[in-house]
Amino acid sequence: MSLAVAIQMDPIESVSIDGDSSFVLALEAQRRGHRLWHYLPGDLALDRGRLFATVRALEVRRVKGDHFTLGEPERVDLGTMDVVLLRQDPPFDMGYITTTHLLDHIHPKTLVVNNPTSVRNAPEKLLVTHFPDLMPPTLITSRWDEIRAFRAEFQDIIVKPLFGNGGAGVFHITPGDENLTALLEMFAARTREPLMIQRYEPAVRAGDKRIILVDGEPMGAILRVPAAGEARANMHVGGQPVKTALTPREEEICRRIGPTLRDQGLIFVGIDVIGDWLTEINVTSPTGLQEVARLDGVHLERAIWDRIEEKRQSA
Repeated sequence: MSLAVAIQMDPIESVSIDGDSSFVLALEAQRRGHRLWHYLPGDLALDRGRLFATVRALEVRRVKGDHFTLGEPERVDLGTMDVVLLRQDPPFDMGYITTTHLLDHIHPKTLVVNNPTSVRNAPEKLLVTHFPDLMPPTLITSRWDEIRAFRAEFQDIIVKPLFGNGGAGVFHITPGDENLTALLEMFAARTREPLMIQRYEPAVRAGDKRIILVDGEPMGAILRVPAAGEARANMHVGGQPVKTALTPREEEICRRIGPTLRDQGLIFVGIDVIGDWLTEINVTSPTGLQEVARLDGVHLERAIWDRIEEKRQSA
C-alpha cells in the first residue's frame, strides 16, 4: 500500500530531528513507501465547498542541518489525499479551531489523524474533565471568587491557562504566596478565556508521566522529571525523560479512557499522569515518540502507521 499523505504542521525547517514526533512519523511513512507533502495551516483554502492546500512534496532524512527537501509549491485538492496528519503545535486558538472546521470537509473520506471534529471538541484540558474521578480536584472558571474559594479549600494550587501548552503560563501558588490576585490580573489583561485551577500534587517532584496511547491502547511511557526548583515537568522547560513502566493505577486510567479515544478517532494521544491522577489528555499534537524509542527501543510511530493503514484498508 502506497498512500498519499499530507502533513499539516509547523515549518519543517524548525523541527528538532532528535525530539520531534512529527519528524519520525514522516520518516516512518517514507520508509513504508508513502508519498509525503507538507503545508502550513495558512495554506488551506476552502473554495466552493472543496478544500485545497498549497503543498510542497517532502522528503526527510535524519541528517542535522539537512533533514528535509521540499518541492515546488502546488495547489492540490486535499480530498484527493489518502491521509492528512494534523500535527501543528498549539496554541489552540481560533486559527487552530478554524483548520479543524475546514478539515471536516474531507474527513473521513480522507483520513485525518487525529479526527478534526474530536480535536476541536477535546482540547487537552477539557476532554479530561469527563473523567472527574480520575483527576485531582479541578476548577475551570473566570470568576476570581470561585478561584479564591478553591484555594481556601485546598491551599496549595496550580493555576494555568486553559489552552496553553508546553508548560507555558503554569504557576504553583503555595499556601503563603501573596501573588494570586496579581496573577489573575495578569491573565485577565491577556485573555478572556477561563483558567484551570488544580490541587497541587507533590508527586510531581518524582515526575509527570507521559503515556502514549495508539487507538486507545497504551503502548509506551516516559517519566518527565522536573528540574531542581521547577514545578513543571514539561521537557520544553527542562524536564528530563526517564525510563518507566505503568503502574496498576495508570493501567486502570488507560482502560477507562481508551474506548472514548478509540470511538472519537483519536489515534495518537498522549496523556499526563501525576501520582495517581490524570491531569491532561493531549490530542492536538502529542509528543514523546522519540523519547520512548531512546529509553525503551520501541518505535511507536510504527504502531501508529499500522493503525492508519488498517483504517485506510477497511474504509
